[in-house]
Amino acid sequence: MTDTKKLVQKAIKARENSYSPYSNYPVGAALLGADGDIYTGTNVENGVNGLSICAERVALFKAVSEGTREFERLAVVCEDEYCKPCGACRQTLIEHAPDLEIIMANPEGNYRSVGLKDLLPEAFNL
Repeated sequence: MTDTKKLVQKAIKARENSYSPYSNYPVGAALLGADGDIYTGTNVENGVNGLSICAERVALFKAVSEGTREFERLAVVCEDEYCKPCGACRQTLIEHAPDLEIIMANPEGNYRSVGLKDLLPEAFNL
């Protein structure tokens, strides 16, 4: 099993590639697949805000596009004390990994963990 601190460090590193000239709010994410592979992502903004994408979804979409379908943990890092995924990310993640552990971290490597279902207790589903 991948160490949580290693996952947080990968999210911190991914954050360095953020393209966030409008918000000045860089975010990094690292998603651990059940097979042990780690997929990273960072936020990529666009002048048309609706075309921007969050770090968490970048990591998830990279994983899914490479065939990974089972996930264990996601580390997310931003300037906040404990970085929480936005609502759109929570809804997207819960469709693919309802039992996902979310590791909310900061650039210093401090973190706390919570279940995705705790962050989105009454998620929409078909």
